[in-house]
Amino acid sequence: MNTDLHIVSFNVPWPANYGGVMDVFYRLRALSRAGLRIHLHCYTYGRSAAPELEPLCVEVCYYKRDMSFLRQFDRRPFIVSSRCNKELTSRLQQDNYPILLEGLHCCSLLEDDSLRNRIMVVRAHNVEADYYSRLTRNERNPLRKAYLALDAVKLRRYEPVLQRAAAVYAISEADREYFLRMGCRNVHLVTGGHPYDAVTSLQGRGDYALYHGQLSVAENIHAVEWLITNVFSDSPHRLVVAGLNPPATLRRLIGHHPNVSLVDSPDDVAMQRLVAEAQVNILYTDQPTGMKLKLLHALYCGRHCLVNSAMVAGTGLEELCQIADTAGAMRKALNQLMQTDFDARQIARRTSRMAPYATDQAVRPIVDLILHHC
Repeated sequence: MNTDLHIVSFNVPWPANYGGVMDVFYRLRALSRAGLRIHLHCYTYGRSAAPELEPLCVEVCYYKRDMSFLRQFDRRPFIVSSRCNKELTSRLQQDNYPILLEGLHCCSLLEDDSLRNRIMVVRAHNVEADYYSRLTRNERNPLRKAYLALDAVKLRRYEPVLQRAAAVYAISEADREYFLRMGCRNVHLVTGGHPYDAVTSLQGRGDYALYHGQLSVAENIHAVEWLITNVFSDSPHRLVVAGLNPPATLRRLIGHHPNVSLVDSPDDVAMQRLVAEAQVNILYTDQPTGMKLKLLHALYCGRHCLVNSAMVAGTGLEELCQIADTAGAMRKALNQLMQTDFDARQIARRTSRMAPYATDQAVRPIVDLILHHC
């Protein structure tokens, strides 16, 4: 019985400090725990080699992403064409192990004739064309906006390459249904990889609301701006904003509101404490795509969770959150939740409902394919 698996990751999955690489790293860890021998291949895009990955893998190989402007003229999306690598292909040709491709980013390998007889499966992190279309709407830099719009079109045209995969693992039920309609075969739901093994929410009451996320991402910048302007600008409640690399524009906006404070790039321990001690984890998005791992973080580790519909669309987690879709409804819900203790009954309900989202359980479809069909 084969237990070897190649994983091709769009980036180095350590440190696991934002959604996409968290998904990769904690799934990799779960697959290793399940007894698979991992051969990891990853691109050093803005990240360096990570010795922390070595205990989980048989080998870890690194490749430079080709960021040449000429890649923009490729028929494939830039996120795909910039990850075409002959050295990677050569390494994969040396054995017959199955290959897990992390994201549409790595799917040029599905087109490679030299690998056409290999079992290749894809973890779809999003419906990428939808994700890029929404990023385009939020982007303010004209050049980056043009790039995002072009890649959104290319991504939509390129998506059918997923039909060549032996299986597609979608991150949400809504995405699973999308890939089935597109004609993909063997589509499974595999929820987002994360480090939380149990619900650890604190009982009682905190004294602030928290928004957390990678603050260099346009989607999250827009969310914070919307929350400050529409919900907290005249609120008696405190909002703490925490995340990586906040831009100067966001710093200035937060500085103009005495009830809003910024925690710039907290480490894992500090972020965990912020999520746990908040009275309300407030999460807003205008991108109903994929599964937001910060939502899982809030539900496993935090108290009340206040979201808009787009944040929980297709996740199956609606019943565990307070949902508000207008500024008025969100202010009303916030006022109520800030005065409501989080109790043992709510913790027990979460514990029961969150069981299928445990990473070790979620990876079973991948493990079964490798162990029983390879």
